[in-house]
Amino acid sequence: MIEKSLLGLTLLWLAATVAPPAVAAQAGRPLLIGFSQDTLANDWRVAQVDALKRAFARYPNVRFVATDGRGDTARQICDIEDLAHRHVDVLLVSPRDALAMAPVISRVYRSGIPVVLLTRRAATADYTTLIGPDDAAIARRAARYMARQMHDRGNIVVLQGLPAAATTQLRTQAFAEEIGHYRGIRITATRVGNYLRGDAIRATEELLRQHLPFDAIFAQSDSMAAGARIALRKAGRDPHATLIVGIDYIQEARSAILDGEQSASFTYPTCATTAARVTMAIAHGKRVPKRVLVESILVTRENARRIKPIF
Repeated sequence: MIEKSLLGLTLLWLAATVAPPAVAAQAGRPLLIGFSQDTLANDWRVAQVDALKRAFARYPNVRFVATDGRGDTARQICDIEDLAHRHVDVLLVSPRDALAMAPVISRVYRSGIPVVLLTRRAATADYTTLIGPDDAAIARRAARYMARQMHDRGNIVVLQGLPAAATTQLRTQAFAEEIGHYRGIRITATRVGNYLRGDAIRATEELLRQHLPFDAIFAQSDSMAAGARIALRKAGRDPHATLIVGIDYIQEARSAILDGEQSASFTYPTCATTAARVTMAIAHGKRVPKRVLVESILVTRENARRIKPIF
């Protein structure tokens, strides 16, 4: 209770002392943009931070700082609080846990610091804008694509991302709802892979040990799709014989698609260029939409050579 009271007092102080970003921009002082990243143990998230650094480097008089939550919700909450204490003019955050991190995001926003949610939602309306693709729409498209490829018959396993992340929740629910329209297809298992290769390898090995039937894998990231292929090969099972669909469209996925070891992927941009543009608009006092959608493209063998991987 004491800690909460002290934090509330601190944020009230911040609200009184931190100049609005438009004031900072007009005064000519450097803008400080902070980004709270979930983890840098994931290659897509490393690529996102690197892309943001490049995007903000194009703007004069801007200082960009990023933190690494190291895959720990409590640590990421502390990172956000620290960025607020450092008087960031705009806070960007990709929340590891949509529910647990909602209070701190709300408090920072209510203190007067604009908050940009980058690719992941939080369980609060207290933010300035959300930037990213439509995760539910991607999952529904994946379900329809897989149903067509399977001729409306067979078993699917789902390799799920980080369970507490909004992206995971949206992808899981929408995929299950859409695939439920196909009576000849069922989801035989859902296993957590946390968007990591190693965890996906272990999850797929467990499925194989349990002899659960599956003809297809919906991996909620291409890193997990890669992990699944490794586990299949170790078990003597040819990945070509399993329909595998992922999300992100990294170089590894493109190679697998062209080699026939993965059927499809959906591009999931880092959104860095859009995030920088929108953040700078906020910093100069302009109004921005509450939701900024970024396009996602279905990539198969037919168009993989034409579409550049995310990284």
